[in-house]
Amino acid sequence: MIIKKKPQKVFVALSGGLDSAVAAGLLKKKGYLVSGAYMKLWVDEPKSDNYKEEEARKIAEIIGIPFYVFDFKDEFRKNIVDSFIEGYRKGLTPNPCVDCNQKIKFDLFWREAHKFGADLMATGHYVRIKKRKNIFILYKGVDPKKDQSYFLWRMNQEQLSRVIFPLGNHYKKNVRRLAKKWKLLVDNKRESMEICFIPKYITDFLKKYLNMMPGNIMEENSGKIIAQHNGLFFYTIGQRKRIGLSGGPYYVRNKDINHNLLIVTKDKKSLERKDFLCHQTNLINIRTIKCPIRVRAKIRYSHKPAKAIIDEKGDDIYDVIFKVKQSAITPGQSVVFYRRSRLLGGGIIMSDQDVSI
Repeated sequence: MIIKKKPQKVFVALSGGLDSAVAAGLLKKKGYLVSGAYMKLWVDEPKSDNYKEEEARKIAEIIGIPFYVFDFKDEFRKNIVDSFIEGYRKGLTPNPCVDCNQKIKFDLFWREAHKFGADLMATGHYVRIKKRKNIFILYKGVDPKKDQSYFLWRMNQEQLSRVIFPLGNHYKKNVRRLAKKWKLLVDNKRESMEICFIPKYITDFLKKYLNMMPGNIMEENSGKIIAQHNGLFFYTIGQRKRIGLSGGPYYVRNKDINHNLLIVTKDKKSLERKDFLCHQTNLINIRTIKCPIRVRAKIRYSHKPAKAIIDEKGDDIYDVIFKVKQSAITPGQSVVFYRRSRLLGGGIIMSDQDVSI
């Protein structure tokens, strides 16, 4: 007698966009029992969220799957938005997408979906998972222009054991083609490159939630005060535009939080550094780092991974040493470690003023 295996129930995080829609369609084609769920997250302008929810609902109707709405506004505001604001208050440049993936999408979403009988969950990320000897390994997506592994370095083995990434082996052009073929009405949607809870400009958002404290702008080489800034949180390391100085170009070299001082330079080469410290380190499938180890390190999403060595400096503090100097290493951002296409993990780039070993 042949016993048929019961189809697994998968909850897909539907955003109302192209990628999650096609992810849901692919899973249904493969025979999974698919449900779609939209996460209601805190946004600065709630009307935009209502529009996205309706888009997600339409997609679920077209595919022919049950649709749920998970209200995570309070948790998202507390764990992601407030942390984002606090990071800027400290002079950092945080990456909220990394924290959201860890705390909301692959934790809170899963717990809610599991209440409705989910066996697995799925998202529209362009990454791949492989299982070897009961260890889950995360790899870059095959489409180099869409790979999103940089944002998933905080994931752990438990999370990887219950998630599917249907788009990992697809190129974006193929995903658009499938959306058009299935008439999902999202094949012409533009890419969303902004922070989801900020409707327009990050500077306008920060003005609402942080007190502006004007201070001095100092030119690094001369040590002279050359102008005034309106608040350190407006600036990030390596920034060239919107500094408001004549006779440039000037670049943001550093931020002295203790003295409310913005340090600028005309020398772009001075932005380059060979090493820095990181903390809050997470390793996806390695229990301990046997230092020193050789990796390719990526210091922001658009950065090309560069050869580096990781060495231990203290309790959860590691020194990342590049073979060749890299420009605009920004405190608060993620440094992510790779071996070829395999994602090892990552950490948070530390500020010089936070280093105390």
